[in-house]
Amino acid sequence: MKLSMPTTRSLGSALVVFGLSAAFCPTATHAQRAPTPAPRQTTGTGAINLTAKSANVSEPGTAIRINILRWSTDEERNPLVAAMNPPAPATAPAGGTAGDQGDAAQGDRGDAARGGRGGAARGGRGGGGRGGRGDASASTRAVDPIAVLTAAIGKAPTVGYIWTNEVVGYSIKYAYHASLPDGGERIILLTDRRLGGFTSGWKPVAAATLTDYEFSLVEIRLDSKGSGEGKTSLTTKVILDNEARTVALDNYAATPAILQNVKR
Repeated sequence: MKLSMPTTRSLGSALVVFGLSAAFCPTATHAQRAPTPAPRQTTGTGAINLTAKSANVSEPGTAIRINILRWSTDEERNPLVAAMNPPAPATAPAGGTAGDQGDAAQGDRGDAARGGRGGAARGGRGGGGRGGRGDASASTRAVDPIAVLTAAIGKAPTVGYIWTNEVVGYSIKYAYHASLPDGGERIILLTDRRLGGFTSGWKPVAAATLTDYEFSLVEIRLDSKGSGEGKTSLTTKVILDNEARTVALDNYAATPAILQNVKR
């Protein structure tokens, strides 16, 4: 009996340890398999200040200060996204619109009463042709997304400023922020005035066609240490990034950097 008691206790302790291990193992396995959440846009923050130097322009080395007071909300972003995704223009029916057919019919009846078949033919072709061309062109006229975007930027609130060596700074009307998978940051800013619109110092030196936007989009990429570079829409088209639901630069990788040594 003295030999059996320690054996019984040892067996009981082993069962307890085994039960605790079984209870915790599923939790540990589940924690290891939990998916990493995808990066999301930042919608609220305190003021953020960035510094940079101009590059690849006619007057490089200009000190730049960027003061972001807050990030734009979804409500402020939606009009900009909608501007770059306009509805498809309506097309006229194959036989013309109801107005076209009505004009032709009135011309046929009126001219037929006055001059017979000749008048009817002239009235039908003339009335129908004029009405058809006018109404069809109005209904199929394409909407210019950049014009709509420019108007939306003008109505947006100011959420920060960009300061250069010019007397007046640039109002930031849109500020977007998202974390990158490598621990870096993506920042997109929109100003209601074209960067360097009234000075030759911001003219890009690269052999590229200048855009004619009245605004400027600045896209900044920072690494995990808070330093990086920025590129602009001075020579690159603005597009809609459907995945991130924001306006952005077309082909960011091939766009020359206008801001270098960007730091928090």
